[in-house]
Amino acid sequence: MGNYLNPGNSGFARIRNSVYVDKSGLINLINRSIHTVRHLTCVSRPRRFGKSFAAQMLCAYYDKTCDSSKLFEDLKIGREPGYTASYRKHLNRYDVIYLDMTAVIGEAGLTGMIPYLKRNVVEELQKAYPQMEIAEGFVPTLSNAAEAAGNPFIAIIDEWDAPIREAKDDPVI
Repeated sequence: MGNYLNPGNSGFARIRNSVYVDKSGLINLINRSIHTVRHLTCVSRPRRFGKSFAAQMLCAYYDKTCDSSKLFEDLKIGREPGYTASYRKHLNRYDVIYLDMTAVIGEAGLTGMIPYLKRNVVEELQKAYPQMEIAEGFVPTLSNAAEAAGNPFIAIIDEWDAPIREAKDDPVI
C-alpha cells in the first residue's frame, strides 16, 4: 500500500465503523462507465456532502491489493439483485491511483504540485512494476504502467477543486 498507488480499504473501514449513509449506488454508476468512451466521471457535490467519504469507498471497492467484500456485502451494491453482477465483476480488480489534492498542496504548494505528483506517483508505480518503462511524459508513463499491470487503472482525485480555490487570488497562477 502506497501513498498514491493502491491506498487499501482502511479509510473506508474507519468510515463504516461510524454512522454511515449508504452511497454504494455510486459504484454501479462508475462500473457502467468502465471500458466505455464515457470512462471519466466527475462526482461534484457541495462542500461537506460526502465526496471524500465517496472517494474512500471507491478506493476500497476497486483496490486490487485488498479484500473489501466484508465492507460491502451488507450495502445496496452488495445485496440488491440489480447490482450484484456488476459488484462482483469489479470488486478489488484494479490498481487505484488516489490523489487528495489538499494534501498534495500542503506538501508541495500550488506551484510545485504537478512535479511533486509526477515524481511521487511514478516512483510508486516503478516500485510496484519494475518492468514498467518510464516515458518522458506522465500520461505515457501511466499507459506503460497499465500495460505492465495488465489492467486499467482507476484514478480517484479527491478535493480536485482545491488548486482552483487556493489559486483564486494569486495572479501568477
